[in-house]
Amino acid sequence: MAKKKTKKSAGANLTLVFLAAILALVYFLYLEPRLSTPEQIEDSMELPALSSDDVILQYTAFTVNYNSARRIPNWVAYELTASETDGESTRQGTFTMDKSYSGAQAMREDYSNSGWDKGHMAPAADMKWSPDAMHESFYLTNVCPQNPDLNRKDWQMLERKCREWANKWEKVHIVCGPIIRDGKYGTIGERKVVIPDAFFKVVLAYDGHGYRSIGFVMDNDSARHSMKKSSCSVNSVEEITGYNFFHLLDDSIEEDVESQNDPVTWDIR
Repeated sequence: MAKKKTKKSAGANLTLVFLAAILALVYFLYLEPRLSTPEQIEDSMELPALSSDDVILQYTAFTVNYNSARRIPNWVAYELTASETDGESTRQGTFTMDKSYSGAQAMREDYSNSGWDKGHMAPAADMKWSPDAMHESFYLTNVCPQNPDLNRKDWQMLERKCREWANKWEKVHIVCGPIIRDGKYGTIGERKVVIPDAFFKVVLAYDGHGYRSIGFVMDNDSARHSMKKSSCSVNSVEEITGYNFFHLLDDSIEEDVESQNDPVTWDIR
C-alpha cells in the first residue's frame, strides 16, 4: 500500500508541475504582454536611453519606465500626432492598478484623503483617439501624487500646449515624469508612494526644416508656474534627472537641438 501511495503522490506531483508550467506559459503570453526588456523595445524617437535594469511597461499609446520601489513612474514617453489630439473616447475611467504587471504598485487607497491628486503623466486628454489608450492612461503606473493646483492649472495648460504643437507640426515626441530631490513631501498611503518634489516635461518636434526642442520644470506646489518661466533647455532637464533624452538624434545635431531654449519659437510668451 505504501508503494501505491508513493506512485500516486509522484503522479500527482508531476501533474501539478505540468499544470504550473501551463499556467506560467499562459501568464507570460497573455496576462503580462506589456512587460518588456530594453532590448525588446523598438527604437522610438521619444524614448530616453534605457538601462538593462529598467522596468519597461509598453501600453497602446505610451511607454512607462516604472519604479516599483517608489510606486511611481521614472518617466513616461509617447508620440502625439495631430490626428490623436481628437477622438470619440471621452475622458472616463477609474484609476486602477495594472493587473498585467505583477510588481509592487500603488493603490487608489494610498491617495484617498491624502490631499494629493492622482496626476496623469500621459494625459487622458491625449488618448481620446483610442478606448484602450484612454483606459490604460488611468493605470496607477501612469500616475504620480501631484499638487491639485499644479495638476488642474499650469500642468494642464502645458498639456494643452503640447496638443497645439502636435496640430501645428503634425506630431511631437514627449517625455515627462517626476523629479525627486530631497523628498521634502514624504510619502502617502500604506504602500508609501513617493511624492515628487517637481515634474519635468521635454518636447521634440520637426518643424519642416529641422528639429527643435524645449524643456520644462515645475515644482510640485500650489504656486503659479508660467510656461515661459518654467521653460529651459532639454540639456538642463538631463542634468537634473540624469536621463539621456532624444539620443536617437544624429550626433551632429543633438547637442544643438537639446541646448535650445527659445519660448518665442514655441509660441510661449
